[in-house]
Amino acid sequence: MPDWLDFDLIAEWVSDAWWTYPLIFAVSAIDAFFPLVPSETVVITAGVLAGSGDLNLLLVILAAAAGAVVGDNISYGIGTWVGERTVKRWFRSETSRKRLEWAERMLDERGAYIIVIARFIPGGRTAVTFSAGYVHSLSWRRFIRYDLVAGAIWATYAASLGYFGGRTFEENPLWGLLLAFAVATSVALLVEVVRHYRRRRTA
Repeated sequence: MPDWLDFDLIAEWVSDAWWTYPLIFAVSAIDAFFPLVPSETVVITAGVLAGSGDLNLLLVILAAAAGAVVGDNISYGIGTWVGERTVKRWFRSETSRKRLEWAERMLDERGAYIIVIARFIPGGRTAVTFSAGYVHSLSWRRFIRYDLVAGAIWATYAASLGYFGGRTFEENPLWGLLLAFAVATSVALLVEVVRHYRRRRTA
């Protein structure tokens, strides 16, 4: 079995040690503005361990939600502080440029509720939170209200996937982890399909 599928190796990183909850918080925060950090992986794995009794599900959700909100607000603050031109210099690839353009358009057309939706779009959360900081159409007070909801829903969703997957496959938690990832991937793909369909209809 490849190392990346070895549940014992994953669980050793996200273990039942005291520092696990701060780790969940930190990874969830960093992923908001540096999306190479796999926050879903950590939160889902922590949920699996909570299902087996090694972690507390409520604390996993609280740590993940708090980290997500803090990270999103760091992105918003950076976008506000450095401005649109600097952000777009940092994200110069064609994919990143399209994501920023999409985020700007959605914030203008759909309003703050897109902050919640973007939490479930790969790369979408980063584009939306950075853009929200420099478009000046969304005050921080309004941003934080929606972002608190987004962080809570995302953390509950990811941790619960792992938790119920772990409970379902108590004898072999790796299968619970794989099931949770399959569901999470399916949801992300569904959101992307709907987004592209709506964009084609309005084009």
